[in-house]
Amino acid sequence: MYPFINVGSLHLGTYGICFVTGFFLGYFILGAELRRRQITRVRSVEIVFALALCALVSSKLYLALESPALYLLHPLRLLNRIGFTYYGGLAGAVVALIFLARRYRLPFLTLCDTLSVACALGYGIGRVGCFLAGDGDYGIATSLPWGMTFPHGLIPTTVPVHPAPLYEIGTSAAIALGLWRLGSPARRPPARRGEVFAHFLLWTGVARILVEFIKRNPVVAFGLVSAQLVGLVSAAIGLGLLYEIARRAKRPGVTGGGSSGPRSALTSVHATSRNRP
Repeated sequence: MYPFINVGSLHLGTYGICFVTGFFLGYFILGAELRRRQITRVRSVEIVFALALCALVSSKLYLALESPALYLLHPLRLLNRIGFTYYGGLAGAVVALIFLARRYRLPFLTLCDTLSVACALGYGIGRVGCFLAGDGDYGIATSLPWGMTFPHGLIPTTVPVHPAPLYEIGTSAAIALGLWRLGSPARRPPARRGEVFAHFLLWTGVARILVEFIKRNPVVAFGLVSAQLVGLVSAAIGLGLLYEIARRAKRPGVTGGGSSGPRSALTSVHATSRNRP
């Protein structure tokens, strides 16, 4: 394992490198999504910067809520370079998107659809960092032939364990690919507004629930760890959103107007532009 990389006098953490790489990759994916949806008014750099900042702050706050006693006694631990949580970051990103949608006068769900692929793949890139660092995010002991040891990780183990980050890298890539195809303008019928985001919430939630069964996090309630409880909420919101999208599609007079494809998004932008004072 390689928790750190030394470049001259620099002591760089591999998780941090992957974390930053995920945001850079997200920037390029977001740009590709905006181009294929023909949304020209949105600045990719501004969105990625705002999401990164809000995700970092909210991730640390989520960590503090998970272990309030620890961080009340040692508040400076919140400034450590480690301890970032996915769901904490996602909550902050959603808050940022609400304000960004108002700024660009775009439907909130359209913006969420546009970012779903980047978020799914970015999570997988972050798990590459967890794997390289051996930070304890691996799974429970296993006798399966692909079990791995992490003798030089940040939290070392010489007992073969499930390489849980590798599982999450694979599922994240698969989810990102599925979302990219779902949001394609060439797809018939095209995805409706919010549909890509709903599938993102659903499948990332399900993936997180399943992988946590072979990880080492403490049970919080109902035999589940905190990440599984949040994953259940994520999956439930995704299912509820899909139900609402399907219900609205069946209303009399509703055709393809709710699509999240390029024509729908561009029409929304033009309509709001005409209504400006």
